[in-house]
Amino acid sequence: MMQFAWANYRRYAMGKNELRPLSKDGYQGHIFGGLNGATIIDSLDTLYLMELKEEFQEAKAWVENCFHLNVVSTHASQRSAGHTAGDPTPRCRLARRGDRGWFCVFRGNWGWASTGGSSILAECGSLHLEFLHLTELSGNQIFAEKVRKIRRVLREMKKPYGLYPNFLSPVTGNWEQHHVSIGGLGDSFYEYLIKSWLMSAKTDTEAKVMYYEALEAIEMYLLNVSPGGLTYIAEWRGGILDHKMGHLACFSGGMIALGAEDAKEEKRAHYQELAAQITRTCHESYARSDTKLGPEAFWFNSNKEAEATHEGESYYILRPEVVESYMYLWRLTHDPIYRENPGGLGEISRCSLARPTAGTEKQNKETHCTNTVERSGYKDKQEAKITRHPTLQNEYCYIFL
Repeated sequence: MMQFAWANYRRYAMGKNELRPLSKDGYQGHIFGGLNGATIIDSLDTLYLMELKEEFQEAKAWVENCFHLNVVSTHASQRSAGHTAGDPTPRCRLARRGDRGWFCVFRGNWGWASTGGSSILAECGSLHLEFLHLTELSGNQIFAEKVRKIRRVLREMKKPYGLYPNFLSPVTGNWEQHHVSIGGLGDSFYEYLIKSWLMSAKTDTEAKVMYYEALEAIEMYLLNVSPGGLTYIAEWRGGILDHKMGHLACFSGGMIALGAEDAKEEKRAHYQELAAQITRTCHESYARSDTKLGPEAFWFNSNKEAEATHEGESYYILRPEVVESYMYLWRLTHDPIYRENPGGLGEISRCSLARPTAGTEKQNKETHCTNTVERSGYKDKQEAKITRHPTLQNEYCYIFL
């Protein structure tokens, strides 16, 4: 699957951010800040880990010769790939570039970036691991100092019920809107707390304390069990719960599994079970859709559980969070269920990447296969009134690789 996806990206869209599989050309998009090559950057560590050496060297050469850094998510991918491969080239370039061009984003009153409106919790948290590693690479403490200031401000801010809202004012340093979600807008803040603890060889006790305190608040105020027995983490809006989970929130099963070992002894088994239950719920969001592909968001109400009920949320864009949680749960438990048939996800994804000759028209209709080079966005067929979205269909998201 990876070889096929990479080969077609290389053929039709090399150097562009994403591939348009229907028109067979590249797509830049508006979310990348003028950056090129998002698919290449995000594929580096995958290519290396899968031992696709020729493809990795090709991608690495493109980064060295053509890439101009200004977006934090690609910074993380380069750093990860360089660390995994033991290759200092991309990492040293990042360290050199960092002290020339990054610090303008920290000029606000509170140490985090803003485009003029609210700052987002996940954006603030996503800087931490990367900048700590830049200090490790360069020996320059200023990288670490910048992100430690952000964390210190977040730690000391008064939080409603111990919860971290998703929006912050870069002017006043106060929370705004009081919307709490472990999915979009909040996700990586929590993820990077536990990973900062682990990356520090378990010396960053501040990150550890903040993580477990946040998890306890989430469990107290956001965690619910549906009438059908599915455990989910709701969203919180000024004290009122939205009984939904976004696909992005499905990383939390893996995160909780990752942090279970270092919890208080009496909580370890509980967190392992909680991780498994949340991952099961996310599995059900796939299993209960007609296509066996999980929706962008799913709800829990009197009529449906773990299903998309809003037309604008019944689509699939190759997000990795559910598979990520399967991986963590497999490593924690070695239960074969996480590898043998995780909701049919692998089969459906391979089908979605099928060549035109992969099946007959009848077979394709029965399995929801498509006659395209590659397939990314998909509108679920669960409701007849929901039609295929032309833009979504013609966009192969960089996050898949």
